[in-house]
Amino acid sequence: MSLKYAVIGTGAIGGYYGGNLAHSGQEVHFLFHSDYDYVKEHGLQIDSINGNFHLSDVLAYRKTKDMPACDVVLVALKSTNNSLLNELLPPLLHQDTVVILIQNGLGLEADLQETFPELQIAGGLAFICSSKIGKGHIGHFDYGKLNLGSYSCRDSKVLEQVCSDFEGAGIESNILELELARWMKLVWNIPYNGMTVVLNTETDILMNHPSTAQLLKEMMLDVIRGANHVGQGKFIIPESYADEMLQMTQQMKPYSPSMKLDFDAHRPLEIEYIYTRPIIEAQKAGYEMIRVSMLEKQLRFIQDQYIKK
Repeated sequence: MSLKYAVIGTGAIGGYYGGNLAHSGQEVHFLFHSDYDYVKEHGLQIDSINGNFHLSDVLAYRKTKDMPACDVVLVALKSTNNSLLNELLPPLLHQDTVVILIQNGLGLEADLQETFPELQIAGGLAFICSSKIGKGHIGHFDYGKLNLGSYSCRDSKVLEQVCSDFEGAGIESNILELELARWMKLVWNIPYNGMTVVLNTETDILMNHPSTAQLLKEMMLDVIRGANHVGQGKFIIPESYADEMLQMTQQMKPYSPSMKLDFDAHRPLEIEYIYTRPIIEAQKAGYEMIRVSMLEKQLRFIQDQYIKK
């Protein structure tokens, strides 16, 4: 089965994953915003720890209405821009299209399903250190695994083919139970994204100070306990997973997570799906994530005071 791909949001995530698919020979159509003219003339450059490559003939577009309907749409927008999907997605869809939200947080798929009741939706969990370092230029610094999980896919074979295509592009990819996978990603995202913003620092500095290292672990355990209340009877995350995440991050190259990059660029912060929704879901299940709630309030203060509306 040969799939036709579209990428909405050709930045650090969409540019890297879509670029690797295209580099491996897959047909990939990219939606660009400010970089369209540059990429049409100069192509797309990926600098990666796994080897640099350049795509000289990119299937680039300014508007989705100019793009063909595709079998798989990879959405790599910031979740703060998801309201744009109401207009961006329809030209890309046929009756069997699968939309994969490669985004951080909880509740993303449910919200999109409300808008597109018949749409097949999956989630994508990216474990990667990457950023956009220039026009048409993506830097990939560490890791790179992409896990996939079905939310409302009617045919599991399509997601299996997507997983196989990523593997063929040199990207480790697995199919997991989506709700569990999203909570497991939040165990890392919640403490590191928020604390690098609130304390205006990077991951390695947080790890190397005993007070913040302890706080990171306490916040991870807060997320794990919230997840396990939600997952009763469905899944459980062992508390030892916090130590695994801390050890992984200790070995990671110094890194500013996506929310810190957004803060530095005065862009809106992804508070709703990374913080508010998990807090609400844990509350519904009878658990108060006190530390996470405190961090959420600090982030909302910072956004209201310092981020351009």
